[in-house]
Amino acid sequence: MRPLARLNDSKQVAPADREELFRAVMGCATRVSVQVISPGEIDREGLHRSNLAGLRRALAALTPPAEACLVDGFRLGPAAPEHHAVIEGDDRSAAIAAASIVAKVVRDRYMRRADALYPQFGFRSHVGYITPSHSALVRRHGPSEIHRRSFQALCYLSEEEAAERLSA
Repeated sequence: MRPLARLNDSKQVAPADREELFRAVMGCATRVSVQVISPGEIDREGLHRSNLAGLRRALAALTPPAEACLVDGFRLGPAAPEHHAVIEGDDRSAAIAAASIVAKVVRDRYMRRADALYPQFGFRSHVGYITPSHSALVRRHGPSEIHRRSFQALCYLSEEEAAERLSA
């Protein structure tokens, strides 16, 4: 079976298979644009607005512009290059699934590098998702410089504060 035939939402693909799909996508894509959104930007603008701005920048970086731009779920506003929002796009579009794979592999690779810089947080194992063990590590060590400061997750609170918030 050809690797691209297995394209799917990146969260539904095993890590080793994502790496294989990543190589296949990069091998046949005519253009790829990856945008990194810093924790500071997310703190200033909020996660949703930052994601939309990142998507607009990704589309704008494609030169020459793509003939058709599909975006997973959200319209990006009139300032964005022409695009079509596709609800549940990574399930309905191979192009969006491919973008999902590229984004997840790039993020996982970043998290492995972050693990080397901040081994006390276990980034390699949870790759940035909030897990009980990650929450405990953030409570123990405090957030690092790559953690968002505006994020009000329970993992940023002491165990007492988290219990109080959950009981409220």
